Amino acid sequence: MSSAQPAPVIAGHALPSYLDPQHLGPWGIYLQQVDRVTPYLGSLARWVETLKRPKRALIVDVPIEMDNGTIAHFEGYRVQHNLSRGPGKGGVRYHQDVTLSEVMALSAWMSIKNAAVNVPYGGAKGGIRVDPRTLSAAELERLTRRYTSEIGIIIGPSKDIPAPDVNTNGQVMAWMMDTYSMNTGATATGVVTGKPVDIGGSLGRVEATGRGVFTVGVEAAKHTGMAIEGARVAVQGFGNVGGTAGKLFAEAGAKVVAVQDHTGSIYNASGLDVPALLAHVRQTGGVGGFAGAEVLDKDAFWGVDCDILIPAALEGQLTRDNAGQVRAKMVIEGANGPTTPEADDILHDKGVLVLPDVIANAGGVTVSYFEWVQDFSSFFWTEDEINARLVRIMQNAFAGVWQVAQDNQVSLRTATFIVACKRILHAREVRGLYP
Repeated sequence: MSSAQPAPVIAGHALPSYLDPQHLGPWGIYLQQVDRVTPYLGSLARWVETLKRPKRALIVDVPIEMDNGTIAHFEGYRVQHNLSRGPGKGGVRYHQDVTLSEVMALSAWMSIKNAAVNVPYGGAKGGIRVDPRTLSAAELERLTRRYTSEIGIIIGPSKDIPAPDVNTNGQVMAWMMDTYSMNTGATATGVVTGKPVDIGGSLGRVEATGRGVFTVGVEAAKHTGMAIEGARVAVQGFGNVGGTAGKLFAEAGAKVVAVQDHTGSIYNASGLDVPALLAHVRQTGGVGGFAGAEVLDKDAFWGVDCDILIPAALEGQLTRDNAGQVRAKMVIEGANGPTTPEADDILHDKGVLVLPDVIANAGGVTVSYFEWVQDFSSFFWTEDEINARLVRIMQNAFAGVWQVAQDNQVSLRTATFIVACKRILHAREVRGLYP
């Protein structure tokens, strides 16, 4: 007699044993999104369980010697959600709250994002459970190199290509590339993207995600009759994504009236001096203490009088507790998963147009694709060429999603999932099952 217990079923989902049914975290949000799209998949719906199970999840121990001579162990992950359309693609984040559920969800959203803009990648994601601010530069390098060695068995230029994410950057990617290259015995520039330009990185990559946010915002404004010039913008997170988006909106004549990050919330009804604010952030590490603004209460940020709200920090920021405060006409998701399904419904009922992460922040992976292609060909494009190609891909992808939303009378999030899931599942169907 077998004593094995059946997998727990939550709202119709058979869950793997390594997840806690009572605390599904971001993976639970992703499952709800798949449920919403399933009725629109037609005959491909027979394959939908493919989307609810990551193809591969690797958990690794990352031991390093600290500067004081002690040995510390960190928990690392690399999840490949779906590889039907091509090699895995997705960032690596260093954050003290990283969990397997979060990395699984982020890898799944990468699958959707890559398919939505139609680049030939599957979805993957990685992370280490660490607060990088507590590490020295030498400790951070040792952590990165050991992590890369541990996940080296599943990454590679034609297998899975990491990139920067929260708390990682071009230097971290350079260490990853070098470590992988040393282990394989040949320089492999294509193993990661988001690298410094001097070692095979692409021009335009740093600003790509924020430029994509701006591009879809402009396209949505055309469809809804909103004028960008004079529009009031509020941004949560003012790093690569939020800072670049804020700069581009300001250059287009919009007023960035409020910004929030981990150092504080600031407000100026007449519009913040964005170049000065970006310089302040580079110098101090955050928006807190910026002289050209008044301090805003943290929770009051969500109720700021604005036309466009850009959550560009972490997931789960817009919830049922604060979505009712939102006064913006349009929300552009610069972060991954910043809006919970409950908040989505509240915003929909309020008539707020939500431009979902899986299309709005796909500029980063699009230019990562350009970088990967340039590395393989050893032929590099100008920044103007890259930006023009990025804008064209984002415009075409958004136009397709907008049309599907109109045809099916669904939200832009569900429309993006319809487009992406059909592409993923069609690839799964035509490839068939092996063996």
